[in-house]
Amino acid sequence: MKKSSNFPEPFYRWRPHPWHGLETGPEPPEKVHAFIEITPFDFVKYEVDKVTGYIFVDRPQRTSSLPPALYGFIPRTYCGEHVKSLSQGALRGDGDPLDICVISERPINRAEIILTVEVVGVIQLLDHEEADDKIIAILSKDNIYGQIRDIEELPPAIIERLTHYFHTYKMLPGQEQMIKILSVAGHEKAQKIVEAAMLDYQDNFGS
Repeated sequence: MKKSSNFPEPFYRWRPHPWHGLETGPEPPEKVHAFIEITPFDFVKYEVDKVTGYIFVDRPQRTSSLPPALYGFIPRTYCGEHVKSLSQGALRGDGDPLDICVISERPINRAEIILTVEVVGVIQLLDHEEADDKIIAILSKDNIYGQIRDIEELPPAIIERLTHYFHTYKMLPGQEQMIKILSVAGHEKAQKIVEAAMLDYQDNFGS
C-alpha cells in the first residue's frame, strides 16, 4: 500500500527557478516578493542566470561604489512594451525582470533570499535608451521603516544614495555616460510599473 505524502501544500520537490517559479507576492502591486541577488557588502555584481536560476558572477565592481540597499528583482515580472510605455524616451524595456531595492534597518549580509516588501517608490532611469526602472521597497515588518508607504517618508539621504549609485555605478573614466535618471516617483507610479511588468511577463511567458 502506497504511503500518503506528509509534505505541506504547496511543496516544491525541486528548487524553483527564482524568476519563473516563485510567486510575485502576496498582494501585488503593493506587497511583493523580492529575490535578492546582491547586498551592500558585495564588491561583485551577482545575477541570476536566466536559464538555470543559479547565481553567477556578472562582473567584479570596477569602482569603489557599493549598492546602498539590498538589490534584486520581483519574480514573474518582465520589462517589455508595457514598462516601456511608462518610461519617457525609452526605445524598449531592458528584457529583464523588474529590479527592486529593499530598505531595511537591520543589515542583511546574505543574498539568494526571498523578502516580502512594501512598494513605496521608483527611480526611473534609462540605460542605453532602455527602460531600467528601480523599484524602491521597504522590508515588511521592519521595526524602523515598516510603517512607510511612500518614498517621500524616507530620509532624503537614502534617496540621494540610491540615485547617486545608479547614476554612477557603470561610469568609467573616459567613457560616455549612458545612464539617464528620468525621475524619482512615489508609490502610485511604482505600483503602475509593477503591474506593467506583470503584464509584460504574461505576454512573454504566459500566466
